[in-house]
Amino acid sequence: MSIAWGSLLLVCAVSLAAGVAVVVLVALALVGLSARAPQPVGGAADGARPSLGPGAGTAVAAVCLLAAAAIVGYGLYVIVF
Repeated sequence: MSIAWGSLLLVCAVSLAAGVAVVVLVALALVGLSARAPQPVGGAADGARPSLGPGAGTAVAAVCLLAAAAIVGYGLYVIVF
């Protein structure tokens, strides 16, 4: 019996990429949702306008969370079936 090292390396690389992708998508969703928060006066932004509007931030968050859920769902599908 031997180990297919190429296949094992491929599985590790895909798992790492999927894990990083899910973390990045959830982080971007949180950044999108932060556009909905009111900006304090005199805070770190010093009254600067946010780069995203509340509607655009919500849309970005929704797309990112749907993409992360699709990655997780596909992974579960591959494991179960």
